[in-house]
Amino acid sequence: MFKRLFTPIAIGSMVVRNRIVMPPMHMGYGAMDGTVTEKYRDYYEARAKGGTGLIITEACAVNPERKYGLLPLCLYDDALLPSWKELADAVHRHGAKLAAQLMDPGPESMKILTGIDPVGPSPVAGRGIFRSMPRELSSSEIEAIVEDFGHAVRRAQQAGVDAVEIHAAHGYALVGSFMSPFFNKRTDAYGGSLERRAKILLDIIKSARDKVGPDFPLIVRIAGDERRTGGRTLQESQFIARILVDAGVDAIEVSGGTIPTVFWAVVAPSGTPLALNADFAHAIKQVVDIPVISVGRINTPRLAEFVLETGKADMVSMGRALHADPELPNKAAAGDLEDIAPCIACNIGCIGTVVQGQHATCIVNPAAGKEREMALVPADKPKHVLVAGGGPAGLEAARVAALRGHKVTLCEKEQKLGGQINIASVPPFMQEISQLIQYLSTQAQKAGVQVELGKEVTPELIDERKPDVLIVATGARPLIPEALQGVDRHNVVTAWEVLTGHEASLAGNVVIVGGGLVGCETADFLAQTTDNLGVAPTHVTILEMQDRLALDGNSEARHLLMERLREKQVTIMLKAKAKEIVDDGVLFTRDGQDVSVQDAEYVILATGAKSADNLSAAVKDKVAEVYVIGDARNPATALQATSDAAWAGREI
Repeated sequence: MFKRLFTPIAIGSMVVRNRIVMPPMHMGYGAMDGTVTEKYRDYYEARAKGGTGLIITEACAVNPERKYGLLPLCLYDDALLPSWKELADAVHRHGAKLAAQLMDPGPESMKILTGIDPVGPSPVAGRGIFRSMPRELSSSEIEAIVEDFGHAVRRAQQAGVDAVEIHAAHGYALVGSFMSPFFNKRTDAYGGSLERRAKILLDIIKSARDKVGPDFPLIVRIAGDERRTGGRTLQESQFIARILVDAGVDAIEVSGGTIPTVFWAVVAPSGTPLALNADFAHAIKQVVDIPVISVGRINTPRLAEFVLETGKADMVSMGRALHADPELPNKAAAGDLEDIAPCIACNIGCIGTVVQGQHATCIVNPAAGKEREMALVPADKPKHVLVAGGGPAGLEAARVAALRGHKVTLCEKEQKLGGQINIASVPPFMQEISQLIQYLSTQAQKAGVQVELGKEVTPELIDERKPDVLIVATGARPLIPEALQGVDRHNVVTAWEVLTGHEASLAGNVVIVGGGLVGCETADFLAQTTDNLGVAPTHVTILEMQDRLALDGNSEARHLLMERLREKQVTIMLKAKAKEIVDDGVLFTRDGQDVSVQDAEYVILATGAKSADNLSAAVKDKVAEVYVIGDARNPATALQATSDAAWAGREI
């Protein structure tokens, strides 16, 4: 099945057992002193044990005065090396190779958080959320930074790390910004021509080679195409790749996009093209004779094999896929593909939590980053566990409890499993998330969970079954704003109803009250312009009280969603508070004025959700242990639901 994925490959003097790479991903598991923490060791060791060939750590600081974020990994002091040696030993125990990625934040110092002044090739701002203007570096400062990188490479070698990767991608951080014509406006030796923009990187490579010799593997990550006006093109990247080979680089990892402008292409969300940078990698591969690694949306072993088989790349980076399932390589090698926890590209646990300053986690794998504390331990005393609800929370809790040795029955009142995921997967580009239910359903069954569909858990059923433990995972229901006049009219439906087949989806003109993620995705599902005469048009108006839409969505997917709403000519009314629903539309206030939307056939409510737990209070005296999890406890996200469930299944 996998003729190429599991064949060894050499990167310079380093032989990697297979073609699977764990690329750099910022986890937020660090410590103030920059050492490799136990949490990091556990995380990377789990991926090594799971069969990954090469693990590249998240970006490491090369100077204590220029850290990326608050708690990064660091390689700026020899005192840090014992913790790196422990990490290298942990990874090597399982036959994997370890590389450290090195990065200077440069313009991305996040001064508002770190207090570090941003610096760069030129005073050109990246215009991210931190909005700070970098100071242009002098030639002598650049030379000092080059030496910082060189010494960090030397420390990695001394610690037993097998290779180093230099981060030079995405028009981002220090080296990447020097490489990008959008940010680099210099007229000295470090700017102007393509070769001069690459000088800082070439100097770093030379400094490293002077300190570690010709045999220590050096990898460089670049963007094949920066995907932005004024950025570096693919042909220019091909030219740079040839120069890097001549300079002594042993492998090139090829990404795409820029941060923050085209962030969606760097950590591509659900619905974006699979293996979206593979063609860039292929173009680089055509002009170099060293291994080329493709990164970006390679999320299954079969897709990885396809990328290799078609000659797009020599190796494949599968970051979020390995985050979701550290055992992916071993399971693929054994042919156990249905047992691989799928990455659904939601970016909620691996990206969304990190940008909020929290530790990375995962909807599909709540144990990510908690490998030690969430290890599955057999139950001391098997119990009869009854789970009410077959959404992601109920399925995860049932799966975990059964794996620990409990006798588990799951009852779902509907005729299919999935809960709100069945609704959330309906809007455009969201079908991938349904894989979560497919996976959990299969794994629950394999763990021995007895599933009963069309069966609602009631106090009477509790009396009949007499469970030792009840897990209430009954989810949520749409929140109907009772203060809004006219919510009981015949022309009012909920977004949930529309996404599950209500005839309102056939209307030609609708108003959506609520511009959160659900409201916007419903608009994306319904809206159709009059441009195509073969398609019945639907005009959608969104009324939102806030001054921006979909603030509860992740930034990468939101960016693309907003583009689609503009293309579909959705009318957006911000700072608009609905007052009354009438027969043909909605009356609302905006800027202190009374306004109306008319000629609407339906008004669709996307005004939030509320807990659907009518069970726990009624049976608290009937069952010794009762757990309320997910939206039944507090409407939030699927991440919170599966996290609740994972802990509940381990507590019993």
